[in-house]
Formats: sequence, C-alpha cells, structure tokens
Amino acid sequence: MSSLGIALDEYLAIRRALGYKLNLPARLLQRFVEFVERANAEYITTELALEWATRPAHAQPAQWANRLGIVRRFAHYCQLKDPRTVVPPPDLLPFQYRRVAPYIYSDEQIIGLLKAAQQLPSTIGLRPHTYTTLFALYVATGLRANEALHLHRDDVDLLSGVLTIRDSKLGKTRY
Repeated sequence: MSSLGIALDEYLAIRRALGYKLNLPARLLQRFVEFVERANAEYITTELALEWATRPAHAQPAQWANRLGIVRRFAHYCQLKDPRTVVPPPDLLPFQYRRVAPYIYSDEQIIGLLKAAQQLPSTIGLRPHTYTTLFALYVATGLRANEALHLHRDDVDLLSGVLTIRDSKLGKTRY
C-alpha cells in the first residue's frame, strides 16, 4: 500500500473516531488516491486535485466543488505528514450553495391534501388512515420525512404529550 493509501486509512479512522460517518467521502477519497497513484505521484498537488475533482466533465459545478472540498480536507491532514503536499486553495472551484426557498402550504391546501388522503383506495382500509395521520403529523410537528417513518410506538407518550425523535439529523435525539 502506498504512503497516500496509509494516510487515507489513518485519516478516515481519526475522523470516524470523532463521529463522522464519511460513507461517500471515503469512497471518493479512495478513488482520488487511486487516481494519484495511477499518475505515479507521491503526494497531493493542486493540479492533481483539480483534475480529479472536475471529473466527470458533465457534472454540476456544485459536485466539482464538493469533490475538491473533500480532497482539501484530506490534503490538510496529509500536509502534516508530508510537507510536499499542496492544499488546493479554497476559491479554486468557487460555488455558493443557495438553498431553495421552502414551499409553505396554505391552510386550505393542507385541508385539501388531508381530504384527498382520506379518499385513497385500499384493499384493507388502512391506507387512507395511514396517510392522513402521516401528513397531519408532518403538519403538526414539522418532522422530516424519515423521522416520521422511523417512529416506534414507544416514542409516543400521549399522557405527557411528548414525541421522541431518535437518530435524527446528525444522529441526535430530540423531544
């Protein structure tokens, strides 16, 4: 295994020990290390990082910026071990993420949605009740889709009026 491959294993182990899952970044960094090794390079350069990050050519600029950002964080780690490593500048592939404004349903639209859910066909009769309850839960609590779908019976305390949401965004639990 190359020194860059060893550095990648150490980097991922440290970040995971800090609580990061790194599923996609780990796969991307493995591909980056393979790319660097195929180029017969011993360390990370801005040119290599940029060439790899802008693949595939038809990808969105946001994807390129994300790939370069992943490499930049890894390059910071590698620079501690090998001073020849160059950390690509942060403004090399600038991309400003702009969150789309959320669509806020009116009360009339929500009522219409719940009425439509009550009319859903079902062979055993539960489908309309399930969807009406699920949509009403979204409206009343603001839960994310997966949070509501992963609720268990024990997560609902009707006496106290408390709903426990487990393993939410970033693995947190909230009430």
